[in-house]
Amino acid sequence: MVLLVAFWSTIWPYLAGTALAGGVGAAGWWLWRKDRAARGSDRRWRAEEAVKAGRRTLAEVDVMTGRDFEKLVADLCRRDGCTAVRRVGGSHDNGADVVGRLPDGRSMVIQCKRYAPSSSIASREMRDLLGAKVHFAADVAVFVTTTRFSRPSEAFAVEHGILAVHRDHLGMWNNGASLESLIGVNGAGQGDGRHRARWKKTYRA
Repeated sequence: MVLLVAFWSTIWPYLAGTALAGGVGAAGWWLWRKDRAARGSDRRWRAEEAVKAGRRTLAEVDVMTGRDFEKLVADLCRRDGCTAVRRVGGSHDNGADVVGRLPDGRSMVIQCKRYAPSSSIASREMRDLLGAKVHFAADVAVFVTTTRFSRPSEAFAVEHGILAVHRDHLGMWNNGASLESLIGVNGAGQGDGRHRARWKKTYRA
């Protein structure tokens, strides 16, 4: 104590500096913890929202209006990194409901058909989409439906490079698979004879 008093005038600036540095450090640590907690909360919220979106069932999609289905498809495109995505559906849509660009820059035109699962897509509807591809000078044409494609329409899609997203692939896309990943399985996934028999029994097709 005697030494402290004797040398107070010399050491007090160091003590004050140490106390100030300690206070600043404590305040910085507190702010860092608050920021970390806020970021963690935001990540958890985003993860929860992603899970909720992934739990959207095809039964929910089945009761959408045609316009809502087009909006869903546009939102899925944006989720996958597509750009310039916009709805163009309407009475004068020239065979397209959604247009945009894939993440690699290729332009795309999409036709959306929210049909009952007991229905099927006829090849004439594929021909309409092919016309829309020419009209919009698009690089890629995509047909998205809540049902299946007839064999002639599926063959037409594969022959003319149209990405045919049937009900099973729509379920995969809706639950996290990317649109570009579906390109690699185009023309597949509608199952063998037993799968089609179960489909008919389930949906009374």
